[in-house]
Amino acid sequence: MTLSACGGGDSLEEEGSGGGGGSTEPGEGGEGGGGSLTIGGANFTEATIMAELYSQVLADAGFDTDIATVEGRELYEPELESGGIDIVPEYAATMAEFLNAQVNGPDAEPVATSDADETVAALRELAEPRGLTVLDAGDAVDQNAFAVSQEFAEEHDLQTLTDLGESGLPIVLAAGDECPERYFCEPGLEEVYGIDITQIDPRGVGTVQSKQAVADGDDQLALVTTTDATLEQFGLVLLEDDKQLQLADNLLPVLNTESASDPAIAEALNELTATLTTEDLSQLNLQVDGERRQAEDVAREYLEEKGLIGS
Repeated sequence: MTLSACGGGDSLEEEGSGGGGGSTEPGEGGEGGGGSLTIGGANFTEATIMAELYSQVLADAGFDTDIATVEGRELYEPELESGGIDIVPEYAATMAEFLNAQVNGPDAEPVATSDADETVAALRELAEPRGLTVLDAGDAVDQNAFAVSQEFAEEHDLQTLTDLGESGLPIVLAAGDECPERYFCEPGLEEVYGIDITQIDPRGVGTVQSKQAVADGDDQLALVTTTDATLEQFGLVLLEDDKQLQLADNLLPVLNTESASDPAIAEALNELTATLTTEDLSQLNLQVDGERRQAEDVAREYLEEKGLIGS
């Protein structure tokens, strides 16, 4: 497979893992494990960890596995449909809206909600006609979240975003450039929670600069994610999204229906999905980003600890 990657690299990067074989005939081997599988995904820490987790549990189930890393969903999703990639770790709401735009156009009414079951059902309705199988979602979720300093929270008795809105405090929000246009950022905070956003400080989503600005008191609120394990290092705490502004971006496997039809695949991945929590994922991210460990090693240690693969 060769794909032009957005932002770097001329091809889809492949790396052997676990089973050590190539993915020349994905999904072969019949029931009970066996054959070759390619696990794909985006090129960021969490996606890399998830690909390793998938690869290693499937290798333990008897498959030869390879990992293919691609810059973005626009590149790997067509490969998933064609069978060039067999399995991808995905986020329910984001994948649902991606397919919604593909099927119904960029201005289509949203199908994802803050309810995981509803969102997965909508995703399946869009995915199945395209030859994709969506397995069950787990408790692990990576979605937008908003953090304040511990000191600020204690001073103003803040635990939820509703508390922040009711406080009437003027808020400078450290976030990405697109925050003013994204409903789940500034517009939603103002409309759903009544938060007085006086300025967007464009320092990025969950960046060191954003978190440091809040820690220093230059900004009052930072857009981060629920799996950010570094918040404590900056003295930050999350405010609960108590009115469920954010969509259900629970993690789940999406498979090519034909090439990844072996029941042993779903069995192995479902067991992993049922085990993984948001806190687990946060700690795995921290080990790779904060402690500079290899994703392959971090994934193997986690799977062994949880009894999901043999040591």
